[in-house]
Amino acid sequence: MAEPSKVIHIRNVGHEISESELLQVVQPFGTVAKLVMLRAKNQALVQMEDLASAVNVIQYYNTIQPSVRGRNVYLQYSSHQELTTDQSSHGRNPDQAFKPSYNISHVKVQYKLMVLYILSELQVHYNNDRSRDFTNPSLPTEQRSRSSQPSYNDPSSLFGFQQPGDPYAQMSKAAMIAAAFGGTLPPGVSGINDRCTLLVSNLNTDKIDEDKLFNLFSMYGNIVRIKILKNKPDHALIQMADGLQAELAVLYLKGAMLFGKKLEVNYSKYPTVTADPDARDYSTSHLNRFNSNVVKNYRHCCAPTKMIHISALPQDITEDTIHSLVGEHGTIANSRLFETNGKTQALVLFESVEEATEALVEKHASKLDRTNIRISFSQMQNI
Repeated sequence: MAEPSKVIHIRNVGHEISESELLQVVQPFGTVAKLVMLRAKNQALVQMEDLASAVNVIQYYNTIQPSVRGRNVYLQYSSHQELTTDQSSHGRNPDQAFKPSYNISHVKVQYKLMVLYILSELQVHYNNDRSRDFTNPSLPTEQRSRSSQPSYNDPSSLFGFQQPGDPYAQMSKAAMIAAAFGGTLPPGVSGINDRCTLLVSNLNTDKIDEDKLFNLFSMYGNIVRIKILKNKPDHALIQMADGLQAELAVLYLKGAMLFGKKLEVNYSKYPTVTADPDARDYSTSHLNRFNSNVVKNYRHCCAPTKMIHISALPQDITEDTIHSLVGEHGTIANSRLFETNGKTQALVLFESVEEATEALVEKHASKLDRTNIRISFSQMQNI
């Protein structure tokens, strides 16, 4: 097998398989930077945004055979570390020469167009057999009569995404999360829930506090306020920024183990957590994960795993320092430091999911060399 690379070589790509269908195979693991279809050879080259994403793809499909339109496709690392344009390499091996490539981190694809546009001005208004916007699955199939009232069957009317300048600024939150998860919302997430406040119970009262709850629940959305109940100290109210983020927290954290207790996560009867001295306010915290890189953070949403990913690390950090930082929370089975785009990051594999969860809860946002480190769950199975 070739050395790990951000570029993935895909074989047995039939002519009936579209670019968007190949994207759905790899996008759940990370952002796709470039895609080149080699139609004459029934092959394709995909460059992921970073090495860790490519490793996730290959390791996952080493255990599960991917199939597109009933055809098995085969993935392996390319001998290339980057995709670059080389128009003089005709007749060589497809993994040694390829056509000019186009950045498709955020694309709109029109029917029968072979050109991929970079954040283009191409306007796609309908998803049907003549045009399709793969970044916005909530578009109508045909023109609708205009109404002065929003249609609440369309999630985009409920979740306006308001970050000027972001490529996804015109997408609904539901469509944005669907894109992050490969085209559809996760099973159990409706996209139309309007309950933002959660009731979390069966907490370990000796070890829990608001900041530790923030570290865990902020994996799934921005936190407004958290209140541990005085009369029931093993209960807490957590107000998420919106109902869709609350759905993700319920989906992934209900039944999770934390400090020896199995969490109960349900919707509260209260619409908000009232601002009072007993409630901790996080609405303006820079530690909320979804203030930037929103799509990337949605893509990292998953149930707790044995593996944690640590970023925002000092460039000269060592593995010994990493072990000293998180090793007190469990037995480390393996770890690895790596660099992506000049930034040092780490993967740490614990022997149990509960140990990894405790490490995230205790050490996310902690200071290391004057920087708040960031910890997320990784969906990689091993290092």
